Amino acid sequence: MSDDLCFASAADLVDAYRGRSLSPVEVTQALLTRIAAVNPKVNAYCLVDEESALRDAQASEARWQAGKPLGPVDGVPASIKDIILTRGWPTLRGSKTVDPNQSWTEDAPVTARLREAGCVILGKTTSPEMGWKGVTDSPLTGITRNPWNLDTTPGGSSGGASAQVAAGLGQFAVGTDGGGSIRIPAGFTGIPGLKPSFGRVPAAPLSPFGTVAHLGPMTRTVRDAALMLREMAKPDARDWFALPYADTDYAAALPAGVKGLKIAYSPTLGYAKVDPEIAAVVDVAAKLFADLGAVVERVDPGFDDPVDVFHTHWFAGAYNALMALTPEQFRLVDPGLVQTFERGAAITLQQYLQAANARGALGVRMKRFHETYDLLLTPSLAVLAFTAGRLAPENMGDAYWTAWTPFSYPFNLTQQPAMSVPCGFSQSGLPIGLQIVGPMHRDDLVLRAAAAYEAATDWHRRRPAL
Repeated sequence: MSDDLCFASAADLVDAYRGRSLSPVEVTQALLTRIAAVNPKVNAYCLVDEESALRDAQASEARWQAGKPLGPVDGVPASIKDIILTRGWPTLRGSKTVDPNQSWTEDAPVTARLREAGCVILGKTTSPEMGWKGVTDSPLTGITRNPWNLDTTPGGSSGGASAQVAAGLGQFAVGTDGGGSIRIPAGFTGIPGLKPSFGRVPAAPLSPFGTVAHLGPMTRTVRDAALMLREMAKPDARDWFALPYADTDYAAALPAGVKGLKIAYSPTLGYAKVDPEIAAVVDVAAKLFADLGAVVERVDPGFDDPVDVFHTHWFAGAYNALMALTPEQFRLVDPGLVQTFERGAAITLQQYLQAANARGALGVRMKRFHETYDLLLTPSLAVLAFTAGRLAPENMGDAYWTAWTPFSYPFNLTQQPAMSVPCGFSQSGLPIGLQIVGPMHRDDLVLRAAAAYEAATDWHRRRPAL
Protein backbone atom coordinates (compact mmCIF):
# COMPACT_ATOMS: atom_id res chain seq x y z
CA MET A 1 0.00 0.00 0.00
CA SER A 2 2.84 2.42 0.81
CA ASP A 3 4.36 1.93 -2.63
CA ASP A 4 0.93 2.51 -4.19
CA LEU A 5 0.84 5.89 -2.47
CA CYS A 6 4.31 6.69 -3.74
CA PHE A 7 3.33 5.99 -7.35
CA ALA A 8 -0.09 7.68 -7.15
CA SER A 9 -0.62 10.77 -9.26
CA ALA A 10 -0.80 14.18 -7.63
CA ALA A 11 -4.37 14.58 -8.87
CA ASP A 12 -5.38 11.29 -7.23
CA LEU A 13 -3.71 12.27 -3.97
CA VAL A 14 -5.59 15.57 -3.87
CA ASP A 15 -8.88 13.80 -4.56
CA ALA A 16 -8.13 11.48 -1.63
CA TYR A 17 -7.26 14.41 0.64
CA ARG A 18 -10.54 16.06 -0.29
CA GLY A 19 -12.46 12.86 0.44
CA ARG A 20 -10.59 12.33 3.74
CA SER A 21 -9.43 8.86 2.67
CA LEU A 22 -5.76 9.92 2.81
CA SER A 23 -3.77 12.61 4.53
CA PRO A 24 -0.64 14.46 3.40
CA VAL A 25 1.14 13.11 6.48
CA GLU A 26 0.46 9.48 5.49
CA VAL A 27 1.72 10.11 1.97
CA THR A 28 4.81 11.99 3.14
CA GLN A 29 5.70 9.26 5.62
CA ALA A 30 5.36 6.62 2.91
CA LEU A 31 7.59 8.62 0.58
CA LEU A 32 10.25 9.24 3.21
CA THR A 33 10.35 5.51 3.93
CA ARG A 34 10.72 4.70 0.23
CA ILE A 35 13.35 7.43 -0.25
CA ALA A 36 15.42 5.91 2.56
CA ALA A 37 15.29 2.52 0.85
CA VAL A 38 15.60 3.50 -2.82
CA ASN A 39 17.56 6.75 -3.00
CA PRO A 40 20.90 5.08 -2.16
CA LYS A 41 20.43 3.02 -5.34
CA VAL A 42 19.49 5.83 -7.71
CA ASN A 43 20.97 8.97 -6.08
CA ALA A 44 18.00 11.14 -7.06
CA TYR A 45 18.15 13.37 -3.98
CA CYS A 46 21.24 15.16 -2.73
CA LEU A 47 19.29 16.57 0.23
CA VAL A 48 16.23 15.27 2.07
CA ASP A 49 14.82 17.16 5.06
CA GLU A 50 12.41 14.82 6.85
CA GLU A 51 11.63 17.26 9.64
CA SER A 52 10.75 20.07 7.25
CA ALA A 53 8.72 17.75 4.98
CA LEU A 54 6.66 16.41 7.88
CA ARG A 55 6.08 19.93 9.14
CA ASP A 56 4.78 20.93 5.68
CA ALA A 57 2.61 17.81 5.59
CA GLN A 58 1.11 18.44 9.01
CA ALA A 59 0.24 22.01 8.06
CA SER A 60 -1.40 20.76 4.84
CA GLU A 61 -3.33 18.09 6.73
CA ALA A 62 -4.70 20.70 9.12
CA ARG A 63 -5.86 22.84 6.20
CA TRP A 64 -7.62 19.91 4.53
CA GLN A 65 -9.29 18.90 7.80
CA ALA A 66 -10.55 22.47 8.19
CA GLY A 67 -11.80 22.48 4.59
CA LYS A 68 -9.44 25.33 3.70
CA PRO A 69 -6.71 24.02 1.38
CA LEU A 70 -4.48 26.60 -0.25
CA GLY A 71 -5.35 25.33 -3.71
CA PRO A 72 -5.51 22.32 -6.04
CA VAL A 73 -2.04 20.96 -5.19
CA ASP A 74 -2.00 21.49 -1.42
CA GLY A 75 -0.16 18.57 0.17
CA VAL A 76 1.45 17.26 -3.03
CA PRO A 77 5.06 16.12 -2.40
CA ALA A 78 7.62 17.99 -4.51
CA SER A 79 11.34 18.48 -5.00
CA ILE A 80 13.54 21.34 -6.20
CA LYS A 81 16.53 20.80 -8.52
CA ASP A 82 19.76 21.75 -6.80
CA ILE A 83 20.52 24.67 -9.08
CA ILE A 84 17.41 26.54 -7.88
CA LEU A 85 17.47 28.62 -4.72
CA THR A 86 15.61 27.15 -1.76
CA ARG A 87 15.32 29.01 1.53
CA GLY A 88 17.02 27.27 4.44
CA TRP A 89 18.91 24.76 2.30
CA PRO A 90 22.19 25.20 0.42
CA THR A 91 22.03 25.37 -3.38
CA LEU A 92 25.32 23.81 -4.41
CA ARG A 93 24.69 23.27 -8.15
CA GLY A 94 26.53 19.95 -8.09
CA SER A 95 29.75 21.87 -7.50
CA LYS A 96 32.51 21.74 -4.93
CA THR A 97 33.17 25.41 -5.70
CA VAL A 98 30.03 26.60 -3.87
CA ASP A 99 30.46 27.21 -0.15
CA PRO A 100 27.52 25.65 1.72
CA ASN A 101 28.31 27.71 4.81
CA GLN A 102 26.55 30.90 3.86
CA SER A 103 23.19 32.50 4.36
CA TRP A 104 20.49 30.73 2.34
CA THR A 105 17.54 33.02 2.90
CA GLU A 106 15.89 33.32 -0.51
CA ASP A 107 13.50 31.16 -2.48
CA ALA A 108 13.64 31.30 -6.27
CA PRO A 109 10.25 32.20 -7.79
CA VAL A 110 9.31 28.59 -8.54
CA THR A 111 10.21 27.46 -5.02
CA ALA A 112 8.17 30.27 -3.53
CA ARG A 113 5.15 29.48 -5.70
CA LEU A 114 5.12 25.80 -4.72
CA ARG A 115 5.40 26.70 -1.04
CA GLU A 116 2.52 29.15 -1.40
CA ALA A 117 0.47 26.41 -3.08
CA GLY A 118 0.97 24.17 -0.04
CA CYS A 119 3.29 21.59 -1.61
CA VAL A 120 5.35 19.41 0.71
CA ILE A 121 8.96 20.12 -0.26
CA LEU A 122 10.89 16.90 0.35
CA GLY A 123 14.37 18.01 -0.67
CA LYS A 124 16.69 18.83 -3.55
CA THR A 125 17.54 16.67 -6.56
CA THR A 126 20.91 16.01 -8.13
CA SER A 127 22.32 17.82 -11.15
CA PRO A 128 25.58 17.76 -13.08
CA GLU A 129 27.78 20.70 -12.15
CA MET A 130 25.95 23.93 -13.09
CA GLY A 131 23.58 21.78 -15.19
CA TRP A 132 26.08 21.72 -18.04
CA LYS A 133 25.40 18.34 -19.69
CA GLY A 134 22.72 15.87 -20.75
CA VAL A 135 23.57 13.24 -18.11
CA THR A 136 23.67 13.51 -14.32
CA ASP A 137 26.93 13.03 -12.47
CA SER A 138 29.05 15.58 -10.67
CA PRO A 139 32.20 15.89 -8.60
CA LEU A 140 30.04 16.74 -5.59
CA THR A 141 27.21 14.19 -5.68
CA GLY A 142 28.54 11.36 -7.83
CA ILE A 143 26.53 9.37 -10.38
CA THR A 144 22.73 9.37 -10.58
CA ARG A 145 21.20 6.23 -12.05
CA ASN A 146 18.17 5.25 -14.11
CA PRO A 147 15.50 3.41 -12.05
CA TRP A 148 14.73 1.17 -15.06
CA ASN A 149 18.31 -0.11 -15.24
CA LEU A 150 20.77 1.05 -12.60
CA ASP A 151 23.69 0.57 -14.97
CA THR A 152 22.33 3.31 -17.22
CA THR A 153 21.98 7.07 -16.98
CA PRO A 154 18.64 8.80 -16.30
CA GLY A 155 19.81 11.61 -18.55
CA GLY A 156 20.27 15.17 -17.44
CA SER A 157 20.69 17.72 -16.39
CA SER A 158 17.44 17.17 -14.45
CA GLY A 159 18.35 13.52 -13.98
CA GLY A 160 17.82 13.54 -10.24
CA ALA A 161 14.34 14.93 -10.80
CA SER A 162 13.46 12.29 -13.40
CA ALA A 163 14.86 9.46 -11.29
CA GLN A 164 12.83 10.74 -8.35
CA VAL A 165 9.52 10.67 -10.20
CA ALA A 166 10.17 7.42 -12.06
CA ALA A 167 11.24 5.62 -8.87
CA GLY A 168 8.19 6.76 -6.89
CA LEU A 169 10.07 9.19 -4.65
CA GLY A 170 7.75 12.17 -5.04
CA GLN A 171 5.00 13.33 -7.40
CA PHE A 172 6.27 16.78 -8.47
CA ALA A 173 9.81 17.66 -9.50
CA VAL A 174 11.06 21.05 -10.70
CA GLY A 175 13.38 20.67 -13.68
CA THR A 176 15.37 23.09 -15.80
CA ASP A 177 15.97 22.80 -19.54
CA GLY A 178 18.71 24.69 -21.39
CA GLY A 179 19.21 22.20 -24.22
CA GLY A 180 16.92 19.33 -23.34
CA SER A 181 17.50 18.98 -19.60
CA ILE A 182 13.85 18.21 -18.84
CA ARG A 183 12.99 16.26 -21.98
CA ILE A 184 16.18 14.15 -22.13
CA PRO A 185 15.74 12.63 -18.64
CA ALA A 186 11.96 12.41 -19.06
CA GLY A 187 12.56 10.37 -22.22
CA PHE A 188 15.16 8.11 -20.63
CA THR A 189 13.05 7.39 -17.51
CA GLY A 190 9.55 7.20 -19.01
CA ILE A 191 7.82 10.17 -17.39
CA PRO A 192 6.12 13.32 -18.72
CA GLY A 193 8.39 16.37 -18.74
CA LEU A 194 7.46 19.79 -20.12
CA LYS A 195 9.75 22.61 -21.22
CA PRO A 196 7.27 25.50 -21.29
CA SER A 197 7.56 28.55 -23.51
CA PHE A 198 10.47 30.72 -22.45
CA GLY A 199 9.31 33.15 -19.79
CA ARG A 200 6.23 31.14 -18.85
CA VAL A 201 7.82 30.19 -15.51
CA PRO A 202 9.64 33.13 -13.89
CA ALA A 203 13.30 32.57 -13.03
CA ALA A 204 15.58 34.40 -10.61
CA PRO A 205 18.45 34.63 -10.76
CA LEU A 206 18.54 34.15 -14.52
CA SER A 207 20.49 31.09 -15.63
CA PRO A 208 24.10 31.85 -16.61
CA PHE A 209 23.23 30.06 -19.85
CA GLY A 210 20.81 32.87 -20.66
CA THR A 211 17.69 32.79 -22.78
CA VAL A 212 17.91 29.16 -23.84
CA ALA A 213 17.16 28.11 -20.24
CA HIS A 214 13.62 27.22 -19.13
CA LEU A 215 12.01 25.84 -15.95
CA GLY A 216 9.24 23.26 -16.06
CA PRO A 217 7.37 20.40 -14.41
CA MET A 218 8.36 16.73 -14.30
CA THR A 219 5.54 14.56 -13.02
CA ARG A 220 3.80 11.18 -12.99
CA THR A 221 1.06 12.19 -15.45
CA VAL A 222 0.29 14.92 -17.96
CA ARG A 223 -2.56 16.16 -15.78
CA ASP A 224 -0.11 16.53 -12.92
CA ALA A 225 2.17 18.58 -15.19
CA ALA A 226 -0.76 20.85 -16.03
CA LEU A 227 -1.60 21.32 -12.36
CA MET A 228 2.02 22.01 -11.48
CA LEU A 229 2.57 24.44 -14.33
CA ARG A 230 -0.37 26.59 -13.23
CA GLU A 231 1.36 27.17 -9.88
CA MET A 232 4.87 27.54 -11.32
CA ALA A 233 3.73 30.14 -13.84
CA LYS A 234 2.40 32.61 -11.28
CA PRO A 235 4.10 36.01 -11.53
CA ASP A 236 7.27 37.22 -9.87
CA ALA A 237 8.72 40.70 -10.34
CA ARG A 238 12.31 39.41 -10.15
CA ASP A 239 12.17 38.10 -13.75
CA TRP A 240 11.92 40.86 -16.34
CA PHE A 241 11.90 38.24 -19.13
CA ALA A 242 8.70 36.68 -17.78
CA LEU A 243 5.65 36.57 -20.03
CA PRO A 244 2.58 38.59 -19.03
CA TYR A 245 0.74 36.52 -16.46
CA ALA A 246 -2.42 34.74 -17.54
CA ASP A 247 -4.22 32.65 -14.95
CA THR A 248 -4.60 29.69 -17.29
CA ASP A 249 -6.19 26.53 -15.97
CA TYR A 250 -4.11 24.13 -18.06
CA ALA A 251 -5.86 21.07 -16.67
CA ALA A 252 -9.31 22.32 -17.72
CA ALA A 253 -8.43 22.15 -21.42
CA LEU A 254 -6.96 18.64 -21.37
CA PRO A 255 -10.15 16.74 -22.34
CA ALA A 256 -10.46 18.66 -25.64
CA GLY A 257 -8.20 16.13 -27.36
CA VAL A 258 -6.57 16.45 -30.78
CA LYS A 259 -9.48 15.89 -33.16
CA GLY A 260 -9.16 18.24 -36.13
CA LEU A 261 -5.61 19.35 -35.37
CA LYS A 262 -3.05 19.33 -38.18
CA ILE A 263 0.08 17.65 -36.87
CA ALA A 264 3.49 17.27 -38.52
CA TYR A 265 5.52 14.16 -37.79
CA SER A 266 9.25 14.39 -38.42
CA PRO A 267 11.14 11.23 -37.42
CA THR A 268 14.60 12.78 -37.99
CA LEU A 269 14.07 16.57 -38.34
CA GLY A 270 15.76 15.96 -41.70
CA TYR A 271 19.23 15.28 -40.27
CA ALA A 272 19.25 13.04 -37.18
CA LYS A 273 20.37 9.40 -37.04
CA VAL A 274 17.97 7.51 -34.77
CA ASP A 275 18.20 4.12 -33.08
CA PRO A 276 15.95 1.73 -35.07
CA GLU A 277 14.05 0.62 -31.97
CA ILE A 278 13.22 4.22 -31.12
CA ALA A 279 12.21 4.99 -34.69
CA ALA A 280 9.79 2.06 -34.80
CA VAL A 281 8.15 2.85 -31.45
CA VAL A 282 7.76 6.56 -32.18
CA ASP A 283 6.30 5.78 -35.61
CA VAL A 284 3.53 3.78 -33.93
CA ALA A 285 2.94 6.62 -31.47
CA ALA A 286 2.62 9.18 -34.26
CA LYS A 287 0.07 7.03 -36.08
CA LEU A 288 -2.07 6.93 -32.94
CA PHE A 289 -2.67 10.67 -33.23
CA ALA A 290 -4.42 10.00 -36.53
CA ASP A 291 -6.58 7.39 -34.81
CA LEU A 292 -7.47 10.09 -32.25
CA GLY A 293 -8.80 12.34 -35.00
CA ALA A 294 -5.83 14.50 -35.94
CA VAL A 295 -4.55 14.99 -39.47
CA VAL A 296 -0.96 13.70 -39.34
CA GLU A 297 1.51 14.40 -42.14
CA ARG A 298 5.09 13.17 -42.32
CA VAL A 299 7.10 16.32 -43.00
CA ASP A 300 10.33 17.94 -41.81
CA PRO A 301 10.27 21.54 -40.57
CA GLY A 302 12.95 22.48 -43.09
CA PHE A 303 16.03 23.58 -41.16
CA ASP A 304 19.57 22.23 -41.01
CA ASP A 305 21.02 20.96 -37.75
CA PRO A 306 21.54 24.13 -35.64
CA VAL A 307 24.08 22.48 -33.34
CA ASP A 308 26.81 25.06 -34.04
CA VAL A 309 24.39 27.87 -33.23
CA PHE A 310 23.44 26.14 -30.02
CA HIS A 311 27.05 25.43 -29.09
CA THR A 312 27.93 29.11 -29.41
CA HIS A 313 25.18 30.02 -26.94
CA TRP A 314 25.91 27.08 -24.63
CA PHE A 315 29.68 27.46 -24.51
CA ALA A 316 29.32 31.19 -23.91
CA GLY A 317 26.96 30.37 -21.05
CA ALA A 318 29.52 28.03 -19.50
CA TYR A 319 32.09 30.81 -19.69
CA ASN A 320 29.61 33.11 -17.99
CA ALA A 321 28.96 30.55 -15.25
CA LEU A 322 32.62 30.02 -14.34
CA MET A 323 34.45 33.21 -15.27
CA ALA A 324 34.65 34.47 -11.69
CA LEU A 325 36.21 31.30 -10.25
CA THR A 326 39.70 31.35 -8.79
CA PRO A 327 42.45 28.98 -10.00
CA GLU A 328 41.96 26.99 -6.80
CA GLN A 329 38.25 26.61 -7.51
CA PHE A 330 38.87 25.58 -11.11
CA ARG A 331 40.82 22.58 -9.86
CA LEU A 332 37.58 21.33 -8.26
CA VAL A 333 35.45 21.63 -11.42
CA ASP A 334 34.26 18.74 -13.61
CA PRO A 335 36.94 18.48 -16.35
CA GLY A 336 34.26 18.34 -19.05
CA LEU A 337 32.79 21.60 -17.82
CA VAL A 338 36.25 23.18 -17.82
CA GLN A 339 36.63 22.19 -21.49
CA THR A 340 33.22 23.69 -22.24
CA PHE A 341 34.28 26.89 -20.44
CA GLU A 342 37.46 27.05 -22.52
CA ARG A 343 35.47 26.70 -25.73
CA GLY A 344 33.25 29.54 -24.53
CA ALA A 345 36.24 31.73 -23.73
CA ALA A 346 37.38 31.45 -27.35
CA ILE A 347 34.09 32.72 -28.81
CA THR A 348 34.34 36.23 -30.27
CA LEU A 349 31.64 38.86 -30.06
CA GLN A 350 31.18 38.63 -33.83
CA GLN A 351 30.66 34.88 -33.63
CA TYR A 352 28.12 35.28 -30.85
CA LEU A 353 26.16 37.93 -32.76
CA GLN A 354 26.18 35.77 -35.89
CA ALA A 355 24.80 32.89 -33.84
CA ALA A 356 22.12 35.18 -32.42
CA ASN A 357 21.10 36.14 -35.97
CA ALA A 358 20.95 32.48 -37.01
CA ARG A 359 18.88 31.74 -33.94
CA GLY A 360 16.43 34.44 -34.95
CA ALA A 361 16.12 32.98 -38.42
CA LEU A 362 15.38 29.55 -36.93
CA GLY A 363 12.67 31.08 -34.77
CA VAL A 364 11.06 32.69 -37.81
CA ARG A 365 11.23 29.38 -39.67
CA MET A 366 9.31 27.65 -36.90
CA LYS A 367 6.76 30.46 -36.59
CA ARG A 368 5.99 30.05 -40.29
CA PHE A 369 5.92 26.27 -39.95
CA HIS A 370 3.25 26.55 -37.25
CA GLU A 371 1.10 28.68 -39.51
CA THR A 372 0.45 25.38 -41.29
CA TYR A 373 0.87 22.81 -38.51
CA ASP A 374 -0.59 23.02 -35.02
CA LEU A 375 2.01 20.67 -33.54
CA LEU A 376 5.20 18.82 -34.43
CA LEU A 377 5.99 15.27 -33.30
CA THR A 378 9.53 13.86 -33.07
CA PRO A 379 11.38 11.27 -31.01
CA SER A 380 12.55 12.73 -27.71
CA LEU A 381 16.00 11.21 -28.17
CA ALA A 382 18.09 9.53 -30.85
CA VAL A 383 19.52 6.85 -28.52
CA LEU A 384 18.44 4.63 -25.66
CA ALA A 385 19.72 5.25 -22.14
CA PHE A 386 23.40 4.27 -22.02
CA THR A 387 25.99 3.50 -19.37
CA ALA A 388 25.85 5.82 -16.37
CA GLY A 389 28.91 8.02 -15.86
CA ARG A 390 29.52 8.55 -19.58
CA LEU A 391 28.89 11.72 -21.59
CA ALA A 392 27.82 9.74 -24.68
CA PRO A 393 27.11 6.13 -25.67
CA GLU A 394 30.13 3.86 -26.05
CA ASN A 395 29.80 3.73 -29.84
CA MET A 396 30.09 7.53 -29.99
CA GLY A 397 33.42 7.63 -28.17
CA ASP A 398 34.19 11.06 -26.76
CA ALA A 399 31.35 12.87 -28.52
CA TYR A 400 29.79 15.89 -26.82
CA TRP A 401 26.34 15.35 -25.32
CA THR A 402 24.60 17.22 -28.14
CA ALA A 403 25.63 14.42 -30.54
CA TRP A 404 22.81 12.22 -29.21
CA THR A 405 20.22 14.93 -28.39
CA PRO A 406 19.41 16.34 -31.86
CA PHE A 407 15.70 16.75 -31.12
CA SER A 408 15.92 18.88 -28.00
CA TYR A 409 18.29 21.86 -28.36
CA PRO A 410 16.66 23.34 -31.52
CA PHE A 411 13.59 24.19 -29.47
CA ASN A 412 15.61 25.88 -26.75
CA LEU A 413 16.92 28.18 -29.45
CA THR A 414 13.36 28.89 -30.64
CA GLN A 415 11.98 28.99 -27.06
CA GLN A 416 8.91 26.97 -28.03
CA PRO A 417 7.03 24.69 -25.62
CA ALA A 418 8.05 21.05 -26.00
CA MET A 419 7.17 17.98 -23.98
CA SER A 420 8.41 14.41 -23.74
CA VAL A 421 5.83 11.72 -22.95
CA PRO A 422 6.50 7.98 -22.60
CA CYS A 423 5.51 6.04 -25.72
CA GLY A 424 6.98 2.57 -25.25
CA PHE A 425 9.98 0.47 -24.29
CA SER A 426 12.94 -1.11 -26.01
CA GLN A 427 13.40 -4.87 -26.07
CA SER A 428 15.83 -4.43 -23.18
CA GLY A 429 13.16 -2.68 -21.10
CA LEU A 430 14.34 0.93 -21.43
CA PRO A 431 11.77 3.72 -21.85
CA ILE A 432 11.32 5.57 -25.14
CA GLY A 433 9.90 9.09 -25.36
CA LEU A 434 7.81 11.00 -27.88
CA GLN A 435 8.38 14.76 -28.16
CA ILE A 436 5.44 17.10 -28.81
CA VAL A 437 6.43 20.61 -29.92
CA GLY A 438 3.97 23.50 -30.03
CA PRO A 439 3.93 27.08 -31.30
CA MET A 440 5.37 29.70 -28.99
CA HIS A 441 3.03 30.43 -26.04
CA ARG A 442 0.77 27.42 -26.76
CA ASP A 443 1.75 25.38 -23.71
CA ASP A 444 -1.94 24.54 -23.35
CA LEU A 445 -2.02 22.88 -26.77
CA VAL A 446 1.08 20.79 -26.08
CA LEU A 447 -0.40 19.58 -22.79
CA ARG A 448 -3.74 18.85 -24.47
CA ALA A 449 -2.11 16.66 -27.12
CA ALA A 450 0.06 14.92 -24.54
CA ALA A 451 -3.00 14.17 -22.41
CA ALA A 452 -4.87 12.73 -25.40
CA TYR A 453 -1.97 10.41 -26.17
CA GLU A 454 -1.53 9.41 -22.53
CA ALA A 455 -5.25 8.61 -22.16
CA ALA A 456 -5.02 6.22 -25.12
CA THR A 457 -1.99 4.34 -23.77
CA ASP A 458 -0.75 2.92 -20.49
CA TRP A 459 2.99 3.52 -20.67
CA HIS A 460 2.86 6.04 -17.82
CA ARG A 461 1.36 3.41 -15.49
CA ARG A 462 4.38 1.12 -15.56
CA ARG A 463 6.82 1.02 -12.66
CA PRO A 464 10.48 0.08 -12.50
CA ALA A 465 11.34 -2.89 -10.30
CA LEU A 466 13.48 -1.51 -7.50
